[in-house]
Amino acid sequence: MKKALGIDLGDARVGVAISDDLGMLAHPLETIAVKTSDVKKRILTLVAERGAQTIIVGMPRNMDGTYGPAATKAKEFIEALRSSTEIKVIAWDERLTTVSAQRSLHEAGKNTKKQRPIIDQVAAQIILQGWLDSVS
Repeated sequence: MKKALGIDLGDARVGVAISDDLGMLAHPLETIAVKTSDVKKRILTLVAERGAQTIIVGMPRNMDGTYGPAATKAKEFIEALRSSTEIKVIAWDERLTTVSAQRSLHEAGKNTKKQRPIIDQVAAQIILQGWLDSVS
């Protein structure tokens, strides 16, 4: 298994996670501020620095499985990544990942309002871990 990068897209922040060398476990990596960063460029830099072979991007879906406006933005971002790299870019269902991330941090005794950048990383970790579990 090769390294993979997980992405949780948001309007204000983008959470990023990375898999371990064995491709078994996902770990939070960083949060990219949308307003002050070129998100696509930063992700491609992380791919190069970390030797990732796959990019997993969370695809927002409604609970009934339909796609909403956030999914349109995600699809556009995925296409922009695909046109900028030869690395495989995969859309992955991200329903309830932010809720799961908030719950995990709350259970760990963290104040979720103060941990918003970390929530994005944990959401990316959950997205990536779901994909890793599906391919192992």
